[in-house]
Amino acid sequence: MPRHPLCTPVDHRLSRRQLFGTVAAGGIASLGLGALATPILAEALRKQRKQVLFVWTDGGMSQLESWDPKPNTTFGGPFRAIPTNVPGIHISETLPQSAQIMDKLTIVRSVRTQDNSHSAGVARIQRGDPKNRGVVYPYFGSAVAKWLGAGDSGLPPYVWIKPGSGGFIYKDAGFLGPKYGALALGDGKPPENLIRPDSLSVADAEERDLLRKLADQRYTTGRRPENTEANSFAFEMAGQLQKRMELFDESKVPEKELDRYGRNEFGRHMLLARRLLEAGVTFVKVASYGWDTHGDHFNGAANLHPKFDRAFAAIVSDLAERGLLESTLVIAMSEFGRTPRINGHIGRDHWPEAWSVAMAGLGLKPGIVVGKTNDKGTDVATEPYDIGHLFHTWFTALGIDPTDHEYRNGGQPLPIAHEEMKRIDEALA
Repeated sequence: MPRHPLCTPVDHRLSRRQLFGTVAAGGIASLGLGALATPILAEALRKQRKQVLFVWTDGGMSQLESWDPKPNTTFGGPFRAIPTNVPGIHISETLPQSAQIMDKLTIVRSVRTQDNSHSAGVARIQRGDPKNRGVVYPYFGSAVAKWLGAGDSGLPPYVWIKPGSGGFIYKDAGFLGPKYGALALGDGKPPENLIRPDSLSVADAEERDLLRKLADQRYTTGRRPENTEANSFAFEMAGQLQKRMELFDESKVPEKELDRYGRNEFGRHMLLARRLLEAGVTFVKVASYGWDTHGDHFNGAANLHPKFDRAFAAIVSDLAERGLLESTLVIAMSEFGRTPRINGHIGRDHWPEAWSVAMAGLGLKPGIVVGKTNDKGTDVATEPYDIGHLFHTWFTALGIDPTDHEYRNGGQPLPIAHEEMKRIDEALA
């Protein structure tokens, strides 16, 4: 049966009622765990947690210089294809470190979407493009925040690490309401004014927060709760972040880790993403800008792809070594790919007709390539997959059956993924 939208998503986490109910009934000693109870319960909770790392290369990463190279062809460009650690699978030489973790990756080379512009493509891809119903669907991060919740970390369920400014991006939540928006960390830094000034005592801060809560309660009376729940949620999340400021302290990161991820903006952001995932954040999105290479494309690729490669291979390897990859769905994608044809400015333009998405981790079959393009990379040669197929696949990997869940928008039932599309079974474990 579809879950009511107001229900707490406990079925996607460990049944704490069973564990803690047993403890309450007979005490920790009744479990025969003694002093080991706390670490054992913590480990059980961690293993049941499901998370997402969403790496967004904004502007359009070229499939031909990454996951689907076509060397020595009309449109292949100057880069070679290199073997990976999975026999028979080759990717671009711009991604040598990713080639060594191919046994952990799942690449879909037969993606065909609809929009040729950034303005339409970004929103459509991240919302999953359900059938047009005249409503604003949530971005994938907001959808996951709703269905999986914040887990036991107490941290915001949807965190977006991005260059530039940060803040609370409520629009990502669409009709779900602003509570499910993204907390954006501009340049990977904590929100402004998060730190309590020395001039404000802890007691005074607590009294002010109590006053805020009372004011919110009074304002909510007779009004829709959506008017205040996002504001209250933001304050609650800020309180939790105040307790975890060490997550943002780069001085505590070993030098060798900074080197492995790359001492550049994207590397720093990906390293922060790993730390946030380790801390229990449900959905972490990392955005990298500058991929819209209409001119001087190959020099751009020679600069951008190695930065991506170093950090992407590092985080997938780290998640695997820490036992987190089995519970974390990793997705790396753009709003479309780049044209096979090289334009007069030595660039590649927008190309939604045939491109690639790289994934890893939870619920996926590792070390495979799904689908293929033709010899010149101009079109999909096998069954094409739109973003709706990918949403079905991602939800399934997370244990959320798209055919058994639905949204409610003012009483209107809505599918969580395009009902005329299906999951990519070949990609699923």
